[in-house]
Amino acid sequence: MQREDVLEYMQSDIYKPLTAQELSEVFHQTSASEFRDLVRLLNQLEDEGDIVRTKNNRYGLPDTAGFVVGKLQMKARGFGFVIPEREGDADVYIPATEMNGAMSGDKVMARVLNDGKGGPHREGVIVRVVERANERIVGKITIYAHHAFVDPIDKRFTQDIFIPKEEIHDAHDGYIVVVELTSFPSATHGPVGKIVEVLGHPDEPGIDILAVIRKYGLPEQFPDKVLQATEAIPLDIHPDEIKNRRDIRDEPMVTIDSESAKDLDDAVHVKFLDNGNYVLGVHIADVGYYVKEGSAIDQEAFRRGTSVYLVDRVIPMLPPRLSNNICSLNPQVDRLAFSCEMEIDPEGRTVRHDVFPSVIKTAARMTYNNVRKILEDDDEALIEEYKELVPMFRHMEQLALILRQKRMRRGAVDFDFDEIYVKVNDLGEPVEIVPRQRSIAERLIEEFMLAANETVAEHFHWLGVPFVYRVHDEPDADKMIDLKAFLHNFGHHLKGVGGSKVHPRALQEVLTAVEGTREARMISTVMLRSMQQAKYKPECTGHFGLAADYYTHFTSPIRRYPDLTIHRIMREVIAGPLSPEREATLRQFVEDASRQSSERERLAQDAEREVDQLKMVEYMHAHLGEEFDGIISSVTQFGLFVQLDNGVEGLIHISSLADDYYVFNERQMALIGERNRRVFRLGDPVRIEVVSANKEELQINFALVEHRREATFVSGHGGGAIVYDEDLSPKERRRSIERREGLSSAPPVRGGDRTGGGHKGRSRRDRLGGRTIEGGYARNGRTRDAELPVDMPYDEWDDAYPDPREAREQAQLARTGREGGSGRRDFEHGRADARDGSRRGGRTDRRENERGRRGNVSRADRPRYGDRDRQDERHGTADDHAENGRSPDGRTGGYRTWAARGESSGGRDGGSWSREKRRAGNADRGAVNYGDGGKPRKKHRGSAKVGAKVAARKAGGRGVTSGGRSTSKRRKGR
Repeated sequence: MQREDVLEYMQSDIYKPLTAQELSEVFHQTSASEFRDLVRLLNQLEDEGDIVRTKNNRYGLPDTAGFVVGKLQMKARGFGFVIPEREGDADVYIPATEMNGAMSGDKVMARVLNDGKGGPHREGVIVRVVERANERIVGKITIYAHHAFVDPIDKRFTQDIFIPKEEIHDAHDGYIVVVELTSFPSATHGPVGKIVEVLGHPDEPGIDILAVIRKYGLPEQFPDKVLQATEAIPLDIHPDEIKNRRDIRDEPMVTIDSESAKDLDDAVHVKFLDNGNYVLGVHIADVGYYVKEGSAIDQEAFRRGTSVYLVDRVIPMLPPRLSNNICSLNPQVDRLAFSCEMEIDPEGRTVRHDVFPSVIKTAARMTYNNVRKILEDDDEALIEEYKELVPMFRHMEQLALILRQKRMRRGAVDFDFDEIYVKVNDLGEPVEIVPRQRSIAERLIEEFMLAANETVAEHFHWLGVPFVYRVHDEPDADKMIDLKAFLHNFGHHLKGVGGSKVHPRALQEVLTAVEGTREARMISTVMLRSMQQAKYKPECTGHFGLAADYYTHFTSPIRRYPDLTIHRIMREVIAGPLSPEREATLRQFVEDASRQSSERERLAQDAEREVDQLKMVEYMHAHLGEEFDGIISSVTQFGLFVQLDNGVEGLIHISSLADDYYVFNERQMALIGERNRRVFRLGDPVRIEVVSANKEELQINFALVEHRREATFVSGHGGGAIVYDEDLSPKERRRSIERREGLSSAPPVRGGDRTGGGHKGRSRRDRLGGRTIEGGYARNGRTRDAELPVDMPYDEWDDAYPDPREAREQAQLARTGREGGSGRRDFEHGRADARDGSRRGGRTDRRENERGRRGNVSRADRPRYGDRDRQDERHGTADDHAENGRSPDGRTGGYRTWAARGESSGGRDGGSWSREKRRAGNADRGAVNYGDGGKPRKKHRGSAKVGAKVAARKAGGRGVTSGGRSTSKRRKGR
C-alpha cells in the first residue's frame, strides 16, 4: 500500500470519510499484516497533516473537513496568517489568542471559522502543530538570581524564552545567545530552552551579522563528509571525458563579472556572420558533472538551495574548492561546460540553436568596469590591451541592443533599479552607501543570459522531460485595480485593468512614461510590489514579467540548486531516452527541488535585506542631526516613509507633524490636514533631519525640515483633487501659503487640549469609529480596508471651495459673455441650490432653501458668522475674487473641518455671505454674536470682557476653532 494510492482515492469525487476497516475493505486487504501497514500509513499521513481523523475515527482530507494545513507567519503584534500549502487558497487570519502554542514558521493545521465574506480574510484557530520549524532561536539574555529570560531578536516570536539557572552556562547579562528549545510553548505555558552558543556583546564588531546568520539558520561551515568528498575530486580533466564532449577551446570566449567575483560560472562569445546574423555562445560551468545526484555534496547543496551574499561575506552553496577552483571558468584553463549556441537574426529571432556538453578555455577575465570603459569611454589603454577582443565587444553591444529591443516589443517589464551597495571596513562598520548602476556591460550579459535561459527552457519543454522552470504568474486582478487607482493620482493610465488580464506591455508603458521623473523609482517600487513573486515549478507556465512563454534558470549552477538540477537532467536526456521508472523518479525530485529552492531563495533574500537594513541603520546612526534630501516613498496611517538619495529609508511619524491633525487618504495616497488641508503625498520631495537610528528595531526616524512640493486638497469630482502651489498663479500661490500657514498656527479643532498629531486629541477619530479614508483601523484594531461609505469623511468637507484652476476657467467664461459659468459648475457638483438663487437676486427663496438644508444641523456644528467677517476682510469683495479666479465666497482651498459623523456639513454657501455682512456690519462686532439660524444672541454682562475676547479671536486666539465652534466658558455654559 502506497501513500499516493490512499491520497488519490481520498481526492476522488466519490470519496466520503471512512474508517480504517472500511478503507481496508476498499483496497481488498485480507491479511492482518496488510491492515497493520494501512493503519501505520494512516497515522503517518495524519502526523504529516495530509489527512485528518474525525471524532468517530473516520479519515478524510483537511479541506473537506474545514481544515487548512500551511505555514504560520506571525506578526510582531501577536496575530498571524496561515499560508495554505495548496496554491490558490486564501490565507487564514489567526488571532493572537488562538495560536495554541504555535510559533512563526511552524507547519500547522487550522480550523476555518468563517470564509472571509465579512472581511478581507478567512479567520480560524490553530488546532495542531504538524511540524516545528524553529529548534533554535537567537536573542538577548537577561539574567536574574535563579533563572534568565531570552528576548528573541526576531520580533515575530512574541514570547520570551525561560532559561533555568543550570542552563545559562557561560552567558553574561545582555549578551546575544543562541537558545535551543527544550519545551515548546503551549496554551498554558511559554517556551523553555537552554543556551547552546554565546555570540558575544551586541556592540562587538561582527556580532550583528552573525546574529542574523544564526537567526535565519544559514549554515556557515560545511560538514566534514562534504569537505572530504570535495577533496577527492581531481583538479585535472580526464582525457576520456574530453573525447565525449565538443571541443571549442579555440573560440575566443571571455567571462565578464565584477571585480570581487570568484565563482566565474558563465562565459560568452559572439561572432558576426556573412549573412548578417550573429552567433551567440553562452557557456556555463558543468557543475553537475562533479556533483553527483544523491552524493554528500548534492545533499548539502539541496539543503542550502542557494548562495547567500551578505555585505561582508558570502555563504556559498558549494564548497570553495568547487565554486572558486574546479568549476570556476578561470582564464587560460581547460574547463568542462554546458554550452548553448544560438544564431540570431537582426530582428532578434533565434533561427537555430544547439545545446551540448563542451570543453572550453576562456581567453580573458573581463570586468564590468573594463568593458564599460572600452565600449562607452573608448579607453585607449584598455583598447590596446584587449585589441584582439575589442571587435567582439562591439558585436556584443550590437546584439544586446537587438535582443533588448525584441524583448521590449513583446512587452517585457524592465525594472531599471539601481542596486544599493553598502561598503564596510575590516571591522564590518559601514563607511559608504552608494547606488550601483547598471552599465552597458551588465546589460549585455543580462540579455545574453536571458536568451540562453529561454532557449534551453523551450528546447527541453518540447522534449517533455522532467524539468525545473522559473515561472512568474500573472498579477492579482485586485492588486492591478489598486495599482491603476494609484497611478491615476499621477496622471497615468494602466491599460487593460478590468478585463480578463493585464498585459505586461501596459506596465512597461507606464514605466517608460515616468522614466526620468522624481516619482519614477517610487512608481516602479509600488508596481513591483503589486506583482507576484517569481518561483520555481516543475510546470512551464510562463514568465509574466519577461513576457516569455518558456523560461528557466540554466546559467548559475554554482550558486543556485535548480540550475544544478537541470544540468544533470540535460546530460542524461542528451545521452539517451529516459525509462518510465527513471522519469517518474525525476518528476518527484524536480517537484521537491522546486519547492525547496523557492523557500530557500526567499529566506536568503530576507537575510540579505535584513543585513543591508542593519548596516544602513548603523550608517545613519553616525549622521544623527544631519539633513538629507529625499522623496516620500510610502504613506501610512501612522506617518510618512522617506527614501533618501542613497537608498536609505526612514519614518516621519505622524506625531511629529504638529501643525495639524493629519488623516490618511488611501485614494490619494496622502496624509491630509484636517484644518489646513495641507497634503503630504507619495512622491513629494522633502528635506529631513535624522532623529534616531535603532539597530534592535531596524528603524530610522526622521523629522521634517522642508516640504518642497506644497499642495492643498480641494473638493470636486471623484472624491476631490490635489492642487499644487506650483500650478497656481503667483498671486494665488501667495494667498494659499498664507492661508495654510494661518490655519496651521490656529488653535486645535474641537478640543482645547488637542494638537496636530500624537496621542492627544483623538476625539475626531473616535467619532469616526477609528476609521480613515478608504481603510485604516477600527477601534478594535482590525483593518477596515474599503468598506466605508463614499461620503465619509472627506466628502463632508465643504464643496463650496472650488479648485482655483476651475475658478479661473469660470471667470474667463464670465468675461467672454458665455452663460452658465459658476452655475454650471454647481450643477455638476450636485449643488444647484441656494447659491444659484442668490446670484440671480432671489434672496427670499435662497433664505428659505438654506434654512431647510440646515434644519438637521446640530447647534454645535452651525457656522459662526464672526469668522466669515474676518475672511471677508482678508480676501476682499466678491468682484475681486471673480477677477482673481476664485469663488465669490472668497475661498480657494476649502479650509474647514469635517462635520460630526452622520450630520450635515453646515450649509456654508455663497448665499448666506451677504446676509452675514449685513447683520454683522455694525462697528462693534464683539457686541453681537450671531448663532443658530442667524438670530442675534443676547449680549452677556460685562460686554467689555466679551469684546476683548472677540478681539483676541481676531488676532488668532483660542476662542474659536477653524470650524466656527467656540470653546470658551461662555459657549460651554450654553
